[in-house]
Amino acid sequence: MTIDARSLLRSMFDAAVGAALPSKCLAPHLPPRPPGRTIVVGAGKAGGAMAKAVEDHWPGPLEGLVVTRYGHGAPCRRIEVVEASHPVPDAAGLEAAKRILAMLKGLTSEDLVLCLISGGGSALLALPADGVTLADKQAINKALLKSGATISEMNCVRRHLSAIKGGRLAAAAAPARVVTLMISDVPGDDPCVIASGPTVADPTTSADALAILQKYAIAAPDNVLAHLTSAGAETLKPGDPRLAGVTNVMIATPQMALEAAAEVVRKAGITPLILANAIEGEARDVALVHAAIAQQVHAFAQPVAPPCVLISGGETSVTLRGSGRGGRNSEFLLALGIALDGHPNIYALAADTDGIDGSEDNAGALLLPDSLSRAANLGISAKAMLANNDPYSFFAALGDLVVTGPTLTNVNDFRAILVIP
Repeated sequence: MTIDARSLLRSMFDAAVGAALPSKCLAPHLPPRPPGRTIVVGAGKAGGAMAKAVEDHWPGPLEGLVVTRYGHGAPCRRIEVVEASHPVPDAAGLEAAKRILAMLKGLTSEDLVLCLISGGGSALLALPADGVTLADKQAINKALLKSGATISEMNCVRRHLSAIKGGRLAAAAAPARVVTLMISDVPGDDPCVIASGPTVADPTTSADALAILQKYAIAAPDNVLAHLTSAGAETLKPGDPRLAGVTNVMIATPQMALEAAAEVVRKAGITPLILANAIEGEARDVALVHAAIAQQVHAFAQPVAPPCVLISGGETSVTLRGSGRGGRNSEFLLALGIALDGHPNIYALAADTDGIDGSEDNAGALLLPDSLSRAANLGISAKAMLANNDPYSFFAALGDLVVTGPTLTNVNDFRAILVIP
């Protein structure tokens, strides 16, 4: 069997992204038209595309506003699409959040709020709680991103510093009915974690948020600490009557994306093995585990015989120690390459399904058996690049970045490792 590794791996990634596109997965989940008004609000990297999908399929009048990342907008006629900063919030996101809350005032039980939520919404829907400033949120967000904290930990802190997350958006819409359509970008598909759950009850507490800041030695100013120790920091908890009229619906998940990629592998006559859709941990540590599994497959045909593709998703993290460029998927791939040390029978792709790895212009990269040797011929040390958190420069020098531009969806990390006999 002749296998075009580059083509196969890229086709898998494209299928994973395609399975989560709002244009394909949103319409079947739209609720019935209400007797009153329909207000569309939301936030996330897929926000613009989700708004357009609603417009394309909604049978009646619409109005509203969604906020998405710069460069991720979509052409809408009735729903305003505002672009703001991600992963660090900015004033545009703050103003959009204020306007969204203002739109929800004075609604009745005859009205419907259709809330469109996807990954990235936590930074994009940036409305600090009373006593907390945008600058406070920006500083804490930057520190969390560098710390190696998981997405669940980061969003716990964000919820308790917000005036709109942790169920507060839904509370502001009461007594209107709220239907939230979600695209999951978090391990375990916990709706409370996706965009910090603006319409979802939150079982965590402000004490949990404080403990996370302490765990990662993140210094918070006195006003933030005062807020986190006040009653006002608490989010809406399970059973809160203000959430009685809320329905949260998951329309796309990482598992759906992995299964779509697996189908591409089957059609190529190769065995797919989905390892897990919710892997977390330091990117370079996750790479070591994946390398060991791939080597076991090649050497002993366990847990599956080659040719096969190992597929996984989730959200790894990176603790920044150097000053280089790159996101968690490229970092995973560079660490994988070092662990495999030029293994002649193993190829890999790792990329973020939103098309943006970290804050760079690539989705991820490709790793080939000769990647390290080609880099060495250019005078580039893979280990030095990894030590400096510079995987972008490594793969850019080889011409092996995966560049898609914004995909207008987000179901998180995608990893595929091809093992041939």
